[in-house]
Amino acid sequence: MTRPKLCRRLRFKPRTHYFKPQGMPMRQLNEVILTKEEMEAVKLKDFDGLEQTEAAEKMNTSQSTFQRIITSARSKIAEALVKGQVLKIEE
Repeated sequence: MTRPKLCRRLRFKPRTHYFKPQGMPMRQLNEVILTKEEMEAVKLKDFDGLEQTEAAEKMNTSQSTFQRIITSARSKIAEALVKGQVLKIEE
């Protein structure tokens, strides 16, 4: 039996859900999807400048889980930037 997933606190609601390269139609681009949890982790760690332990507490998750979430988010953001893809944030 698997461990039940904790309910994470997500407070940030982005005003924009798509970022894409200028001058390219969306139909020609692949999407990289950033989950709500990943967006919250990026905001807390990189934008707000919180330490990993503080950010994990704010999201109501363990530090190791927060590390997995932030690593996944940064990887997706890098992929979208390097490959010129659309970055979509889940609604």
